[in-house]
Amino acid sequence: MSPDIIWLLVTAALVLFMTPGLAFFYGGLVKAKSVVSMMMLSFGAMGLVFVLWVLYGNNLGTMDNAGIGKLYGNPFSDFGLTDIATSAPGDLAGIAFASTFAVITTALISGAVADRARFFPWLLFAGLWATIVYFPTQGWIWGGGWIENFTIGDAVVLDWAGGTVVHISAGAAAFALAIVLGKRSAGFSKEEVAPHNVPLVLIGASILWFGWFGFNAGAAEDDGTGALIFINTVLAPAAGILGFIVVEHFRDGKATAVGAASGIVAGLVAITPACANLTPLWTIVLGIIAGAVCCFAIDLKYKLGYDDSLDVVGLHLVAGLVGCLYLGFFATTFDPEAGTFSDSGLFLGGGIDQLLVQIPPVIAVMAYSAVVAFVLGKIIDVTIGFRVKEEDEVAGIDSVLHGGEGYSLD
Repeated sequence: MSPDIIWLLVTAALVLFMTPGLAFFYGGLVKAKSVVSMMMLSFGAMGLVFVLWVLYGNNLGTMDNAGIGKLYGNPFSDFGLTDIATSAPGDLAGIAFASTFAVITTALISGAVADRARFFPWLLFAGLWATIVYFPTQGWIWGGGWIENFTIGDAVVLDWAGGTVVHISAGAAAFALAIVLGKRSAGFSKEEVAPHNVPLVLIGASILWFGWFGFNAGAAEDDGTGALIFINTVLAPAAGILGFIVVEHFRDGKATAVGAASGIVAGLVAITPACANLTPLWTIVLGIIAGAVCCFAIDLKYKLGYDDSLDVVGLHLVAGLVGCLYLGFFATTFDPEAGTFSDSGLFLGGGIDQLLVQIPPVIAVMAYSAVVAFVLGKIIDVTIGFRVKEEDEVAGIDSVLHGGEGYSLD
């Protein structure tokens, strides 16, 4: 087995581990009587999206197989990957790596509907959203689609590991779905939605950070970029902790453990598109900015009235936007032919083109994901019902939906 295949399989396993880590992170943030339901939304996405990816998802995101206007690939070009498995099985390593991105992106959205979403309607939404939104949009940037081919002047779109197609698309869908389902019946305030298990949140954040090294570095070439990606994946969440808890301290008088965990996630999300195109100093600045901005952003839901239960919008959408647009100011790009880096960011003397080229993909993916998620959520809600009954929501949905509770006190 070649080193490249081994590397892809190892990093795929790291990214796969991130979805259970997300389940822990989300599970600790909800009420004790909803922890099983919350974690099942992630595990359900794992079961469904992996299967769909192999059946047709990889094909939808491959724009050279009869793609329509560089927007959609042909889902039936190699249904079930039979041809690849028999003619080029080594290519399955890259497909397996990409599948883990599809799973965790879909699972991220579930944080917006915590404490009130029914399980099988969620699975229906997850399958449809992954099919219509994630599978093709990941091909826009990595499969020969329009984002990969979009240029302004000499500037190309920089998005190494999915700031747009992972975090912005998931955050936009979360915002739309939170509007569709409405607020939680049991209460919607900081005091009423306090996490039930902070250690579980910290465990989940730690697993996410660990798995993120595979997320960011899996596609690195043998040119030293991987080392840059690794150090940036250390620095951004570390600085994100500082940015988040400093704002907490001066705003609320205390730095919280959940705030530190949220700062980790904010830094990781922000560095996702930028990990291969920033020097370490500018990575630290990005992490601090992302942590501080997200600390303010997660409180907007209380002012604007949308119940994004676990701050998918405030962390993933906002930090994804920060990371993608930050590249327009501080990006350093690598020329594989010359083997050198050059400054392309506006504040580094590279001109405005890099900033301008970053904006259209952000707007397009955000709008597309939000509109599709809203329509899908509305259709599911008015046909089979997306929310649990109010009395079940107040009493606790773990036993109602899954026949058991997260903690037995007997």
